[in-house]
Amino acid sequence: MHIPDGILDPKVWVSAAAVTGAVLYKSVKYSQRTLEHRAVPVMGAMAAFIFAAQMINFPLLGAAASGHLIGAAVCAILFGFWPSTLIMSTVVIIQAVMFQDGGITALGANILNMAIVAPAAAALTHKLMQKLSLPGSVSAIVSGWVSVVTVAAVGALELALSGVVSLQLAMSTLLFWHGFIGIGEGLITAVVLQFAIRSSFAFAAKEMAS
Repeated sequence: MHIPDGILDPKVWVSAAAVTGAVLYKSVKYSQRTLEHRAVPVMGAMAAFIFAAQMINFPLLGAAASGHLIGAAVCAILFGFWPSTLIMSTVVIIQAVMFQDGGITALGANILNMAIVAPAAAALTHKLMQKLSLPGSVSAIVSGWVSVVTVAAVGALELALSGVVSLQLAMSTLLFWHGFIGIGEGLITAVVLQFAIRSSFAFAAKEMAS
């Protein structure tokens, strides 16, 4: 869900940028300490896949936001939370700088939503599904759906705090559309994970997450 420039109140996007900066700082430190150099091409391949998946989007709330697949769930399940924040942040930054998809002033909020909140929600949901001993495909579908809906809720709160629309309208609109998008996200997550499990890609990703 990309938010363009001129939508968020300065207090909102500055606060979001501060939180984003702190999380990404820890992500970089974690990655420097735990990841090997051979992980970089694998992470780059995942970033390219997610970038392509996010290119198809449509405006919501009068273009105050957009709806599209995110890709954070498959990223978080394969790589773990901290590396996935860097992968997703790379995608969001390139989209904003190169394609004006999401504003520069809103970059901190967009990274917070799609590169931090989304993988966090997916990773936590996936761990819960594992504790319940549910099939991997079910875990992937639910994790993908939860990640998208959680981002929609956080984005709605940001828009409401900025006075763009009421919280009720933002929640009802974004959650409605992203509820459907989340179904697609979950199904795609399940399919991609099944493919990855059968490939050396999954082996490399698991080594990075361990």
